[in-house]
Amino acid sequence: MPEKFDCIVVGAGPAGTACAYELAKAGVNVLLLERGEYPGSKNVMGGVLYRKMMEDIIPEFYKEAPLERPIVEQRFMLMDKESAVTFSYKGLEWGREPYNNFTVLRAKFDQWFAEKAVEQGALLVCETVALECIVENGRVVGVRTDRPDGEVYADVVVLADGVNSLLAKQLGFHREWRPDEVALATMEILKLDKKVIEERFNLEPGQGCTIELLGDATKGILGTGFLYTNKDTLSIGVGTLLSGLIKHKIKPYELLEYVKNHPMIRPYLQGSEPVEYLAHLIPEGGYHSMPKVVGDGVLVVGDAAQLVNAIHREGSNMAMTSGRLAAETIIMAKTYNDFSESMLDHYRLKLMESFIVQDLKKYKDATHHFDAFPQYFERYIPLLNRAASHMFTVDGASKWEKQRKIWRDLGSMKEKLKLARDVFKAWEVMK
Repeated sequence: MPEKFDCIVVGAGPAGTACAYELAKAGVNVLLLERGEYPGSKNVMGGVLYRKMMEDIIPEFYKEAPLERPIVEQRFMLMDKESAVTFSYKGLEWGREPYNNFTVLRAKFDQWFAEKAVEQGALLVCETVALECIVENGRVVGVRTDRPDGEVYADVVVLADGVNSLLAKQLGFHREWRPDEVALATMEILKLDKKVIEERFNLEPGQGCTIELLGDATKGILGTGFLYTNKDTLSIGVGTLLSGLIKHKIKPYELLEYVKNHPMIRPYLQGSEPVEYLAHLIPEGGYHSMPKVVGDGVLVVGDAAQLVNAIHREGSNMAMTSGRLAAETIIMAKTYNDFSESMLDHYRLKLMESFIVQDLKKYKDATHHFDAFPQYFERYIPLLNRAASHMFTVDGASKWEKQRKIWRDLGSMKEKLKLARDVFKAWEVMK
């Protein structure tokens, strides 16, 4: 490795690789460091990749990238112990070019994406841990790695090292994250014949489906489960706030097994065989938890900057866009040979104007609200299931009688008023 680069990017996930790709394409001498054996070996996400943000970087990438299935249906299940209220949208327009989103397996996709950055001229070095930033006169000038003679220098360093960014923390950009700002996601990849997948999920050949699971899937803890269709595997997982796991004294793998054996989910998995188990921390603090993202000679992107929309389960799209915006800023800074915080602050301004921070602002209080008031998951979703059961059970009772029973089940007038207030509060934090 040469001693000095124009830019060092730490982390070859979606954010870091997007940044390295754009920089290399513009002729910037960029080093991309990855601590894993290969890009994707340490990366986990639910498995959905959004087309628009990736295509902003590589047009028509879907014609060559190792994708699993284009998603034509998104389902949502509000689950009780033996029932579920389900709603969905299925659109065949999502099954045609240019598509909307795809299921992916990160171990495959991240390698391909990093290879594309290398083709543009980036230098990828794996199995290398960036231990700390090298700071001189208050400015980041490189990183110290775990390799012999491992000091590498650059005009600017991009931190894309994930939610628990030790480098950003060492710089004082963020404190230790609280348990209610981070979720732990556990996921299993299950082998299943592709024809069985298509029959089970009512899909045409090659089409994909995602199912988001709320309520009993997390035993009432704030979080979601998910079930995604790949070519010949299924991705099943659950992610909940660390604070919820601690409070309820539930181990993550126990919660995953509970989801897999839930009567609403078990039939989808019948006959499958586990091939991989994964676990990963996900930033869920949102807008209020965003750390400092710019300093002299340094930028922070992706999960390291808490750029995840927990309500819509979006992260990879925000990561790639933040990486692209960081690259645009660095290219501009290079033309002026100015890598000061004031110049690099254009990145922060770009973030603030983008859909990323606009969406984080929109839902800035949502996660905290639903975490503080667990009745939405513990009481109201079961109530909804019981109401649906009453209404759709044909037992000789009139629909007026059924409506009166549902009304009585809501509790006293005080409880009904509380329900109405909670619905209004939920609307306020989501509108």
